[in-house]
Amino acid sequence: MPSTSTAQLPFEQALQSKKILVTGHTGFTGGWACLWLRSIGCDVSGLALAPDTQPALFEATGLAQDIPTIFGDIADPDVVDDAVARFQPDLILHLAAQPLVRRAYREPARTFMVNAQGTAHVLDSARRNKKVKGVLCVTTDKVYANNEWVWPYREDDALGGKDPYSASKSAAEFVIKSFAASYPWDKSEGPAVAIARGGNIVGGGDWSEDRLIPDFVRAVTEGRELTLRYPDATRPWQHVLALVHGYLLLMAGLISAEPSKFAQAWNLGPSDHREYSVRQVLELLAAQWERPQVDYLDNPLPEARALALDSSKARHLLGWQSPWGTERVIAETAAWYRAYYRNPAAARQQTLDQINSLRAELIAAQ
Repeated sequence: MPSTSTAQLPFEQALQSKKILVTGHTGFTGGWACLWLRSIGCDVSGLALAPDTQPALFEATGLAQDIPTIFGDIADPDVVDDAVARFQPDLILHLAAQPLVRRAYREPARTFMVNAQGTAHVLDSARRNKKVKGVLCVTTDKVYANNEWVWPYREDDALGGKDPYSASKSAAEFVIKSFAASYPWDKSEGPAVAIARGGNIVGGGDWSEDRLIPDFVRAVTEGRELTLRYPDATRPWQHVLALVHGYLLLMAGLISAEPSKFAQAWNLGPSDHREYSVRQVLELLAAQWERPQVDYLDNPLPEARALALDSSKARHLLGWQSPWGTERVIAETAAWYRAYYRNPAAARQQTLDQINSLRAELIAAQ
């Protein structure tokens, strides 16, 4: 499935025709990543659980028919070994996770098993298969020890995590760093390994539980009341495509002549430094669509109230950028959902159109 744009960015040229295994490809971010990778001519395969929402981006965009898939759990090492052996990837984009904060409170042991032990299984399979040259592990901004301070976190700040989700992702980072140090790529003992720490992402095709945008969409389309928790908490609102752009840059770097420049931890946070609260984003969404009835949740489970990333390293050394400000991000997100609920069959083209819109802006900015 070639791109509708004839021009390609340098990192796209580096990735073209490469075999890429995406874990968690049935999820929200995985769907956007797979469509972008396929549009530039990559050979994409996937390992994941079946989608746990209805609708699901994986099915709505036709990826279920396009991508060779093993449905299985990364908490099972045999399943991971089978996928790596069967697909023989050059690169692994490791997205599979238990990503929901409130579910982690209900299922802490499962969350640690998937996020930390599952990551160990992926890296262990990769190091034993010499075809794999690079692994990009995606974690989260919540890996940092959150001091609720006003300045953004840098890659060398202390890791932490008081709640099960944050702690499980911090644990995953220690696993990643251990594998990278113990099985170095420059001695051919393992693949080059990078870490991407992203902020709060939004975009079309997310129907997860306990997230603002999907909850808003359900409230509008089903006539529900929207339950809002921590309305004054600020988040680094960012379109999923900004992070996927960063992931592709890093994967291209891991198979470059100098992978050591890329086999590090990287913050990928928004360039729009204006603070937008949950309440403000709700109003931006309402202005683009309609405003549901809102209820404020009493005594919610603890969550970090302020998180910001310093992404100057990625901007200066990768040439990565997050060109859409928060208001554009919300407008693009609302446009995707409006188009989907008018005509669900248009989901794939709507997604590709937004990918190519961002690509065109990146090409123009070169």
